[in-house]
Amino acid sequence: MKILHIDNNHDLMIEQLKAAGHTNHEDYTSSKEEIEAKIDQYEGVVIRSRFKIDKQFLDAATNLKFIARVGAGLESIDIPYAESKGVALIAAPEGNRNAVGEHSLGMLLMLFNKLKLADAEVRSGQWNREKNRGLELEGKTVGLIGYGNMGNAFSKKLKGFDCEVICYDLKPNLGNENARQVSLKELQEQADVLSLHTPWTPLTDKMVNTDFIDEFKKPFWLINTARGKSVVTADLVEALKAGKILGAGLDVLEYEKLSFENLFTAKEEMPKPLQYLITADNVVLTPHIAGWTVESKIKLAQTIVDKILQL
Repeated sequence: MKILHIDNNHDLMIEQLKAAGHTNHEDYTSSKEEIEAKIDQYEGVVIRSRFKIDKQFLDAATNLKFIARVGAGLESIDIPYAESKGVALIAAPEGNRNAVGEHSLGMLLMLFNKLKLADAEVRSGQWNREKNRGLELEGKTVGLIGYGNMGNAFSKKLKGFDCEVICYDLKPNLGNENARQVSLKELQEQADVLSLHTPWTPLTDKMVNTDFIDEFKKPFWLINTARGKSVVTADLVEALKAGKILGAGLDVLEYEKLSFENLFTAKEEMPKPLQYLITADNVVLTPHIAGWTVESKIKLAQTIVDKILQL
Protein backbone atom coordinates (compact mmCIF):
# COMPACT_ATOMS: atom_id res chain seq x y z
CA MET A 1 0.00 0.00 0.00
CA LYS A 2 0.95 3.65 -0.41
CA ILE A 3 0.90 5.25 3.04
CA LEU A 4 0.98 8.98 3.80
CA HIS A 5 2.52 10.00 7.12
CA ILE A 6 1.12 13.37 8.20
CA ASP A 7 2.91 13.58 11.58
CA ASN A 8 6.47 12.67 12.47
CA ASN A 9 6.84 9.50 14.55
CA HIS A 10 9.54 7.07 15.60
CA ASP A 11 11.80 5.96 12.74
CA LEU A 12 10.94 2.30 13.31
CA MET A 13 7.51 2.88 11.76
CA ILE A 14 8.82 3.88 8.33
CA GLU A 15 11.57 1.26 8.47
CA GLN A 16 9.29 -1.66 9.31
CA LEU A 17 6.50 -0.68 6.91
CA LYS A 18 9.07 -0.31 4.12
CA ALA A 19 10.54 -3.71 4.98
CA ALA A 20 7.03 -5.19 4.69
CA GLY A 21 6.73 -3.85 1.14
CA HIS A 22 4.72 -0.68 1.70
CA THR A 23 5.53 2.68 0.11
CA ASN A 24 5.82 5.54 2.61
CA HIS A 25 5.50 9.24 1.84
CA GLU A 26 6.08 11.85 4.55
CA ASP A 27 4.42 15.28 4.54
CA TYR A 28 4.59 17.11 7.85
CA THR A 29 4.07 20.66 6.64
CA SER A 30 1.32 20.84 3.98
CA SER A 31 -2.05 22.29 4.92
CA LYS A 32 -5.15 20.15 5.26
CA GLU A 33 -6.35 21.44 1.88
CA GLU A 34 -3.06 20.50 0.23
CA ILE A 35 -3.20 17.03 1.74
CA GLU A 36 -6.80 16.60 0.56
CA ALA A 37 -5.74 17.45 -2.99
CA LYS A 38 -3.52 14.36 -3.14
CA ILE A 39 -5.00 11.97 -0.58
CA ASP A 40 -6.75 9.96 -3.31
CA GLN A 41 -3.32 8.54 -4.18
CA TYR A 42 -3.03 6.74 -0.85
CA GLU A 43 -4.44 3.62 0.76
CA GLY A 44 -3.32 4.52 4.26
CA VAL A 45 -2.84 7.59 6.47
CA VAL A 46 -0.82 7.81 9.69
CA ILE A 47 -1.55 10.84 11.87
CA ARG A 48 -1.27 12.09 15.43
CA SER A 49 -3.36 15.25 15.86
CA ARG A 50 -2.27 17.80 13.27
CA PHE A 51 -5.79 18.32 11.94
CA LYS A 52 -9.23 16.77 12.01
CA ILE A 53 -10.08 14.03 9.54
CA ASP A 54 -13.61 15.07 8.67
CA LYS A 55 -16.21 14.34 5.99
CA GLN A 56 -14.48 16.61 3.48
CA PHE A 57 -11.16 14.80 3.97
CA LEU A 58 -12.77 11.37 3.75
CA ASP A 59 -14.69 12.25 0.59
CA ALA A 60 -11.39 13.21 -1.05
CA ALA A 61 -9.70 9.99 0.12
CA THR A 62 -11.35 7.75 -2.45
CA ASN A 63 -8.86 4.88 -2.13
CA LEU A 64 -8.32 4.97 1.62
CA LYS A 65 -8.26 1.61 3.40
CA PHE A 66 -7.11 2.67 6.87
CA ILE A 67 -6.40 5.62 9.17
CA ALA A 68 -3.90 5.01 11.95
CA ARG A 69 -3.71 7.48 14.82
CA VAL A 70 -0.52 7.25 16.86
CA GLY A 71 -2.23 7.81 20.20
CA ALA A 72 -4.92 6.44 22.45
CA GLY A 73 -8.08 8.02 21.03
CA LEU A 74 -9.79 8.64 17.71
CA GLU A 75 -11.73 11.81 18.54
CA SER A 76 -10.00 13.78 15.77
CA ILE A 77 -11.63 11.46 13.21
CA ASP A 78 -15.26 11.41 12.05
CA ILE A 79 -15.61 7.79 13.11
CA PRO A 80 -19.15 7.02 11.84
CA TYR A 81 -18.45 8.50 8.41
CA ALA A 82 -15.11 6.73 8.09
CA GLU A 83 -16.70 3.43 9.04
CA SER A 84 -19.53 4.01 6.56
CA LYS A 85 -16.88 4.19 3.83
CA GLY A 86 -15.27 0.95 5.01
CA VAL A 87 -12.12 2.66 6.31
CA ALA A 88 -10.40 0.72 9.09
CA LEU A 89 -9.53 2.83 12.14
CA ILE A 90 -6.44 2.06 14.21
CA ALA A 91 -5.37 3.54 17.55
CA ALA A 92 -2.68 2.52 20.02
CA PRO A 93 -3.85 2.86 23.65
CA GLU A 94 -1.68 -0.13 24.52
CA GLY A 95 1.38 1.90 23.57
CA ASN A 96 1.20 4.63 26.19
CA ARG A 97 -0.94 3.14 28.96
CA ASN A 98 2.03 2.45 31.23
CA ALA A 99 3.26 6.02 30.79
CA VAL A 100 -0.19 7.39 31.70
CA GLY A 101 -0.38 5.14 34.75
CA GLU A 102 2.99 6.33 36.02
CA HIS A 103 2.21 9.99 35.32
CA SER A 104 -1.13 9.76 37.14
CA LEU A 105 0.60 8.26 40.17
CA GLY A 106 3.31 10.91 40.06
CA MET A 107 0.73 13.71 40.05
CA LEU A 108 -1.16 12.17 42.95
CA LEU A 109 1.94 11.73 45.10
CA MET A 110 3.08 15.25 44.24
CA LEU A 111 -0.25 16.65 45.46
CA PHE A 112 -0.41 14.51 48.60
CA ASN A 113 3.12 15.44 49.64
CA LYS A 114 2.92 19.12 48.63
CA LEU A 115 6.05 18.73 46.53
CA LYS A 116 5.30 21.73 44.30
CA LEU A 117 4.95 24.14 47.22
CA ALA A 118 7.74 22.64 49.33
CA ASP A 119 10.21 22.74 46.44
CA ALA A 120 9.40 26.37 45.67
CA GLU A 121 9.72 27.39 49.33
CA VAL A 122 13.07 25.68 49.85
CA ARG A 123 14.41 27.32 46.69
CA SER A 124 13.37 30.69 48.12
CA GLY A 125 15.13 30.02 51.42
CA GLN A 126 12.11 28.89 53.46
CA TRP A 127 12.18 25.76 55.62
CA ASN A 128 8.53 25.17 56.55
CA ARG A 129 8.15 21.58 57.70
CA GLU A 130 4.77 21.67 59.44
CA LYS A 131 3.17 23.71 56.66
CA ASN A 132 4.20 21.03 54.18
CA ARG A 133 3.12 17.98 56.17
CA GLY A 134 1.81 15.48 53.62
CA LEU A 135 -0.83 12.78 53.35
CA GLU A 136 -0.38 9.05 52.85
CA LEU A 137 -2.14 7.13 50.12
CA GLU A 138 -2.48 4.10 52.38
CA GLY A 139 -6.06 3.67 53.54
CA LYS A 140 -7.53 6.07 51.00
CA THR A 141 -10.08 5.11 48.35
CA VAL A 142 -9.13 5.94 44.76
CA GLY A 143 -12.01 6.01 42.29
CA LEU A 144 -11.36 5.58 38.59
CA ILE A 145 -13.87 6.56 35.93
CA GLY A 146 -13.05 4.57 32.82
CA TYR A 147 -11.44 1.17 33.21
CA GLY A 148 -9.83 0.42 29.89
CA ASN A 149 -6.14 0.48 29.07
CA MET A 150 -5.32 3.62 31.06
CA GLY A 151 -7.46 2.86 34.10
CA ASN A 152 -6.03 -0.64 34.33
CA ALA A 153 -2.48 0.68 34.12
CA PHE A 154 -3.07 3.17 36.95
CA SER A 155 -4.77 0.62 39.19
CA LYS A 156 -1.80 -1.71 38.73
CA LYS A 157 0.56 1.05 39.92
CA LEU A 158 -1.65 1.68 42.96
CA LYS A 159 -1.66 -1.95 44.07
CA GLY A 160 1.40 -1.61 46.30
CA PHE A 161 0.10 1.42 48.21
CA ASP A 162 -2.45 -0.41 50.39
CA CYS A 163 -5.29 1.81 49.22
CA GLU A 164 -8.67 0.67 47.97
CA VAL A 165 -9.22 1.11 44.24
CA ILE A 166 -12.72 1.18 42.80
CA CYS A 167 -13.75 1.79 39.20
CA TYR A 168 -16.80 2.82 37.24
CA ASP A 169 -17.28 2.07 33.55
CA LEU A 170 -20.24 1.85 31.18
CA LYS A 171 -19.14 -1.66 30.24
CA PRO A 172 -19.96 -4.36 32.80
CA ASN A 173 -17.66 -6.96 34.37
CA LEU A 174 -14.40 -5.05 33.97
CA GLY A 175 -13.30 -5.21 37.60
CA ASN A 176 -10.26 -7.35 38.39
CA GLU A 177 -7.70 -8.03 41.11
CA ASN A 178 -6.58 -4.39 40.99
CA ALA A 179 -9.94 -2.59 41.14
CA ARG A 180 -13.48 -3.38 42.23
CA GLN A 181 -16.16 -2.21 39.81
CA VAL A 182 -18.94 -0.16 41.40
CA SER A 183 -21.81 2.10 40.41
CA LEU A 184 -21.16 5.77 39.86
CA LYS A 185 -23.21 6.51 42.99
CA GLU A 186 -21.01 4.24 45.10
CA LEU A 187 -17.86 5.76 43.66
CA GLN A 188 -19.09 9.25 44.53
CA GLU A 189 -19.90 8.11 48.08
CA GLN A 190 -16.54 6.48 48.78
CA ALA A 191 -13.80 8.17 46.75
CA ASP A 192 -11.06 10.27 48.34
CA VAL A 193 -9.44 10.59 44.92
CA LEU A 194 -11.07 10.73 41.48
CA SER A 195 -8.99 9.91 38.41
CA LEU A 196 -10.41 10.20 34.89
CA HIS A 197 -9.47 7.64 32.21
CA THR A 198 -12.20 8.18 29.64
CA PRO A 199 -12.20 9.15 25.96
CA TRP A 200 -13.83 12.38 24.87
CA THR A 201 -17.40 11.53 23.83
CA PRO A 202 -20.79 13.26 24.07
CA LEU A 203 -21.24 11.46 27.40
CA THR A 204 -17.94 12.62 28.89
CA ASP A 205 -17.98 16.15 27.48
CA LYS A 206 -18.24 18.59 30.44
CA MET A 207 -18.87 15.57 32.68
CA VAL A 208 -17.13 17.02 35.74
CA ASN A 209 -19.27 20.05 36.47
CA THR A 210 -20.79 21.55 39.62
CA ASP A 211 -23.67 19.07 39.76
CA PHE A 212 -21.30 16.14 39.33
CA ILE A 213 -18.91 17.44 41.99
CA ASP A 214 -21.74 18.04 44.47
CA GLU A 215 -22.70 14.36 44.30
CA PHE A 216 -19.46 13.39 46.07
CA LYS A 217 -19.94 12.66 49.75
CA LYS A 218 -16.42 13.77 50.75
CA PRO A 219 -14.03 16.44 49.52
CA PHE A 220 -11.74 14.75 46.99
CA TRP A 221 -8.61 15.11 44.90
CA LEU A 222 -8.95 15.17 41.11
CA ILE A 223 -6.51 13.71 38.58
CA ASN A 224 -7.20 14.19 34.87
CA THR A 225 -4.86 12.61 32.34
CA ALA A 226 -7.73 11.86 29.94
CA ARG A 227 -9.31 14.73 28.01
CA GLY A 228 -9.52 18.37 29.04
CA LYS A 229 -13.03 18.96 27.75
CA SER A 230 -14.38 16.43 30.27
CA VAL A 231 -13.87 18.99 33.06
CA VAL A 232 -15.58 22.38 33.24
CA THR A 233 -12.64 24.46 34.45
CA ALA A 234 -14.73 27.28 35.90
CA ASP A 235 -16.67 24.75 38.02
CA LEU A 236 -13.43 23.07 39.08
CA VAL A 237 -12.04 26.42 40.26
CA GLU A 238 -15.17 27.16 42.31
CA ALA A 239 -14.92 23.69 43.90
CA LEU A 240 -11.24 24.28 44.73
CA LYS A 241 -12.09 27.61 46.35
CA ALA A 242 -14.91 25.99 48.34
CA GLY A 243 -12.78 23.04 49.45
CA LYS A 244 -15.01 20.50 47.70
CA ILE A 245 -12.00 19.54 45.59
CA LEU A 246 -8.83 19.47 47.70
CA GLY A 247 -6.38 19.69 44.82
CA ALA A 248 -6.04 18.80 41.16
CA GLY A 249 -3.45 17.24 38.89
CA LEU A 250 -4.28 18.24 35.31
CA ASP A 251 -2.33 16.97 32.34
CA VAL A 252 -5.11 18.15 30.01
CA LEU A 253 -7.16 21.33 29.81
CA GLU A 254 -10.44 22.21 28.15
CA TYR A 255 -8.69 25.11 26.40
CA GLU A 256 -6.37 22.88 24.35
CA LYS A 257 -6.32 23.12 20.60
CA LEU A 258 -6.87 19.94 18.59
CA SER A 259 -3.20 19.76 17.64
CA PHE A 260 -2.12 20.01 21.31
CA GLU A 261 0.73 22.30 20.23
CA ASN A 262 -0.29 25.47 22.08
CA LEU A 263 -2.99 26.91 24.30
CA PHE A 264 -3.46 30.37 22.86
CA THR A 265 -2.45 32.59 20.01
CA ALA A 266 -0.88 35.95 20.81
CA LYS A 267 -4.24 37.67 20.38
CA GLU A 268 -6.13 35.42 22.80
CA GLU A 269 -6.52 36.29 26.45
CA MET A 270 -5.97 33.60 29.06
CA PRO A 271 -9.33 32.67 30.66
CA LYS A 272 -9.71 33.63 34.32
CA PRO A 273 -10.21 30.02 35.51
CA LEU A 274 -6.86 29.08 33.99
CA GLN A 275 -5.24 32.12 35.58
CA TYR A 276 -6.40 30.77 38.94
CA LEU A 277 -5.09 27.26 38.28
CA ILE A 278 -1.67 28.59 37.33
CA THR A 279 -1.29 30.40 40.66
CA ALA A 280 -2.83 27.72 42.92
CA ASP A 281 -0.45 25.83 45.22
CA ASN A 282 -2.72 22.77 45.25
CA VAL A 283 -2.83 22.39 41.46
CA VAL A 284 -0.23 20.57 39.33
CA LEU A 285 -0.27 21.24 35.58
CA THR A 286 1.52 19.46 32.74
CA PRO A 287 1.18 20.00 28.95
CA HIS A 288 -0.61 16.81 27.84
CA ILE A 289 2.47 14.64 28.39
CA ALA A 290 1.10 11.80 30.54
CA GLY A 291 1.54 9.36 27.66
CA TRP A 292 4.56 11.20 26.25
CA THR A 293 7.69 9.28 27.29
CA VAL A 294 10.80 8.10 25.49
CA GLU A 295 9.54 4.55 25.86
CA SER A 296 5.95 5.25 24.80
CA LYS A 297 7.12 6.83 21.53
CA ILE A 298 8.62 3.46 20.63
CA LYS A 299 5.67 1.45 21.94
CA LEU A 300 3.09 3.60 20.14
CA ALA A 301 4.89 3.31 16.81
CA GLN A 302 5.37 -0.43 17.19
CA THR A 303 1.72 -0.96 18.11
CA ILE A 304 0.57 0.95 15.02
CA VAL A 305 2.94 -0.97 12.73
CA ASP A 306 1.78 -4.32 14.15
CA LYS A 307 -1.88 -3.39 13.60
CA ILE A 308 -1.29 -2.15 10.05
CA LEU A 309 0.53 -5.36 9.16
CA GLN A 310 -2.44 -7.36 10.45
CA LEU A 311 -4.88 -5.71 8.00
